[in-house]
Amino acid sequence: MPEVCIGFEVHQPFRLNRHFSPDPKKKEKDLGTLYFDELNREVLERVSEKCYLPATRIILEKLDEGFHCAFSFSGTLIEQLEKWQPDVLSLFDQVARHRNSELLGQTYYHSIAGCFGDKSEFIDQAGMHTDLMYDLFRIRPTVFENTEFTFNNHIATCVKEMGYAGVFTEGVDRVLNWRSPHHIYTCNDMPVLLRDTQLSDDIAFRFGNQGWDKYPLTADTYADWLAGSSGDLINIFIDYETFGEHFWKETGILNFLSYLPLELEKRGVSTTLPTQALDNYPPVGTIDVHDTISWADIEKDASAWMGNERQHTAYSAIQKAAAFAKDKEIWRYLQTSDHFYYMASKYGTCGEVHNYFSHHEAEDAFRTYMAILADFENRNIRFMKNKRSAKTLRTLTPEEAFHFASPYGFVGYAAYSLDQFCDLLRVVPADSIAYHQERGDIAQWIEHTLHDQKLAEDVIGRTDRQDLITVINERKELLWSRLK
Repeated sequence: MPEVCIGFEVHQPFRLNRHFSPDPKKKEKDLGTLYFDELNREVLERVSEKCYLPATRIILEKLDEGFHCAFSFSGTLIEQLEKWQPDVLSLFDQVARHRNSELLGQTYYHSIAGCFGDKSEFIDQAGMHTDLMYDLFRIRPTVFENTEFTFNNHIATCVKEMGYAGVFTEGVDRVLNWRSPHHIYTCNDMPVLLRDTQLSDDIAFRFGNQGWDKYPLTADTYADWLAGSSGDLINIFIDYETFGEHFWKETGILNFLSYLPLELEKRGVSTTLPTQALDNYPPVGTIDVHDTISWADIEKDASAWMGNERQHTAYSAIQKAAAFAKDKEIWRYLQTSDHFYYMASKYGTCGEVHNYFSHHEAEDAFRTYMAILADFENRNIRFMKNKRSAKTLRTLTPEEAFHFASPYGFVGYAAYSLDQFCDLLRVVPADSIAYHQERGDIAQWIEHTLHDQKLAEDVIGRTDRQDLITVINERKELLWSRLK
């Protein structure tokens, strides 16, 4: 009979201001009130009342009785608790210090930095998070879980080099080659704990679904499923907000949480902690994760955050914004995965989940994000050595972006920077390039929006696609070299 390792993700983002409008009069110290939504406090207070307070009181009682579980707290959650819900933070402090619980490491800002080509920011944020856990709870995590379980070979190597003993990710069938997730594997010599997707999502997504053939799910039934499973270890990992917020108390979810430890004990199923599991169960094989996986959506990949053109634009922009980040704190808040999640354009059940978590529509989420990032960069240009180059290379607002068109209208591409404009020249229809060159649109945009008179003059009259790409590419590389 396998042991069960139960983990809870506890996270709240600083949601961006849905009503953002640039305000040059705002001082640097007041950017939080300009960029972030008042909704954040409202959401935290609601989730605290419905989930964090009642669920954590249950957990503390069960920990005293011998139940084991792990928690992963994001830095952005901790900051909000310190501001608005210190009583909840006090309860989490008791959980964190309890002998039967374990704290996990993650990125401080619950960010997408693990997917960046340059892993230095990812490493920095992991270090910031472990420092926070030590400062608050006097504990340095030894097992890691990256944002939303995003994981690949490079992340495995990076986490190993940071000194962690193991890492959590999703038990994706295509990675396991249909082997059981109920064992420990290694990826690039890094021990990996794999979440059981089915059993975790039976609680996280299907618990309140009255159309589910297993509804209603009770603690004794679920304990039977676990007791009847094979393997060494079953990893159950879910959002903590499942208990009272995603599913309200009236669904019976808090009763389920309260009774599950007892039902497991009746069946002889023991709970364990991640570090104990790593000590007790040697790896049985290896996994190769060339393409990024995660626990999100049906695809279990990175498409929840980088699945459409909007998301790719924002993802590329936030990485380039490092050059403008005099204030790294704001830049890091803008890396939080939720911002990109809100921009998704998925349909069906996945689309419903994205819509549930988002506080505004996908297109609005993207426009708000780009407007705030552009404002952030523009504020920092005055501190940069080469202001002229920075002005040309900055991220643009939706109003400043170059929208490619033809005589028949918009062709579906928009450039939010000179870098993206150069990239899009490779794929936009030839008639769109000809249309804009005949009208002089490209030169005017470069001169009046990007403020680069020389490049504006250089592109005039160039009708060959490759010729235009070469001229712009050479110029932007020169400008970037000046910033570095």
